[in-house]
Amino acid sequence: MLSLQDMEYAKKYSSSEMDLYSTALHFRIFRQYGYNVPQDVFLSYMDEMGEQFEVDANMDPKTMVQLFEASHLALEDENMLDGARIFCNKNLKSSTNIIPLHWMVEWYNARRQISKQENEARESNLKLLQLAKLNFNIIQAEHQKDLADILRWWRKVGLIENVSFSRDRIVESFLWSVGVAFEPQHSHFRNWLTKAITFIIVIDDIYDIYGNFHELQIFTNAVVSWDPREVEQLPSCMKTCFWKLYDTTNDVALAIQQQKGWKLPVSIYLQKVWAEFCKALLVEAKWDSEGYTPTFCEYLDNGWKSSGGPVLSLHVLLGLAQDLSQVNDFLENEQVLVYYSSLIIRLCNDLETSTAELDRGDVSSSILCYMRKADVKEDVAREHIKDMVMETWKKMNKHSIENNSSSLRPLMKYIMNIARVTHFIYQNGDGFGVQDGETRQQILSSLVQPLPLIFQFGFDEDLKELSSLTIYRPGKICWRERQKKMEKATTSQFKKMQQQLSFFIRTAGIISSCPGDAVRAAKGLGPLDDFSTDDDMEDENEFNDDDF
Repeated sequence: MLSLQDMEYAKKYSSSEMDLYSTALHFRIFRQYGYNVPQDVFLSYMDEMGEQFEVDANMDPKTMVQLFEASHLALEDENMLDGARIFCNKNLKSSTNIIPLHWMVEWYNARRQISKQENEARESNLKLLQLAKLNFNIIQAEHQKDLADILRWWRKVGLIENVSFSRDRIVESFLWSVGVAFEPQHSHFRNWLTKAITFIIVIDDIYDIYGNFHELQIFTNAVVSWDPREVEQLPSCMKTCFWKLYDTTNDVALAIQQQKGWKLPVSIYLQKVWAEFCKALLVEAKWDSEGYTPTFCEYLDNGWKSSGGPVLSLHVLLGLAQDLSQVNDFLENEQVLVYYSSLIIRLCNDLETSTAELDRGDVSSSILCYMRKADVKEDVAREHIKDMVMETWKKMNKHSIENNSSSLRPLMKYIMNIARVTHFIYQNGDGFGVQDGETRQQILSSLVQPLPLIFQFGFDEDLKELSSLTIYRPGKICWRERQKKMEKATTSQFKKMQQQLSFFIRTAGIISSCPGDAVRAAKGLGPLDDFSTDDDMEDENEFNDDDF
């Protein structure tokens, strides 16, 4: 049912005076922010029967792009814009590789939008553009610090050396966590989520390519009982994996409790979700060992759990909720959103990895199961799976708008971000299976390379030396050497820069712990006191080419 406010918006923005571009733009923005503007605003562009969208073959590209974007904000049971989306897909160049804005990760898109504005910027907007770049670099510097922490943990835990058959995707895992919650204040959450993702990948590889069915049964029972004694008879690599999972999960649970001040233990939540994940993987391993091809429904009923989505979602809830009651409330009333985002992970994964899975003899994927169910060829099955992804998004859109006033809405955004990151990871293939290509480039642009600044704020000369300094480019970089260069700047220079930057930061609403840190972040540097000067820490604070 429409609220009075929604109906007022619909009345105002369905005026016949608005062209298609403006109608599509307003529709998209209002839907994006939770206002249930009805699809009827497009009635004037429908045929006489109101069944088909009438589109002009000579439609200008700008309008076509906006209509394409608006069509992805449709809700469940809304089909008016389907024809428009199909038309735009056919006529937009490379539209098959375009992720609509609504499905796009906000942070991944930030740099592209800044570059776009830089090419189109007028003289009057240059200061705003510089502040946008500065804001990007400030947040990127925080991500770089987080990445340094997670890389030190990864080297210390030494898991990948014991499971050499598995994929080493620690940086890609961190990139995923950044996509879910990029804000600087969520540093601890990114650390916890990255650890969970690395274990999802390793455990998935154990079930897929290493353990026999009997060994996997033992491993699953150990995770379900959360008892290390259960794994004594397993190969050393599987024992090591369980122990590392056991220790890391308990550490993360304790860290969440301490940071949030929760008295009730959260380890029981994490133990349960890891058990459900392993049980779902065991079902797939059983199908594989028996040569059984499940029905389409059987596969999906299990596949959303084996996707790892529930594990990611629980870490989102525990890491970002204000109190434990919010977590319980979400799990009780909003579980369907976890299902939708997990289903999108499974379907997108199958779309990009099914061919490789068929080549190595795997018997289950949504594409293969649908081919057998409907007796169709692979290309038809792929189109059906893509349609399922679209319909799942419609359901998520509807659920989000219907709960726009819910106190849980902030958490809903982050759960939906899991699906958004999935689209990026699998946009041009399996981003976790292959390390080259788009994922690597996104790592460089989002985490490694700061945006260059053209200083026009009156402190150009003071920052001239600092502008040559960068952070975390591939290759070894010693923190202490960079710190020495920073200390060459005089106190008066920094004082002047702090005063000027403080004004611009407050004006633009950029959040930073202090203006001095903002200056360093703008040039790709973290706060000076974050860098160790002890000799025994030098190797620990370096990045190697192998990290990227």
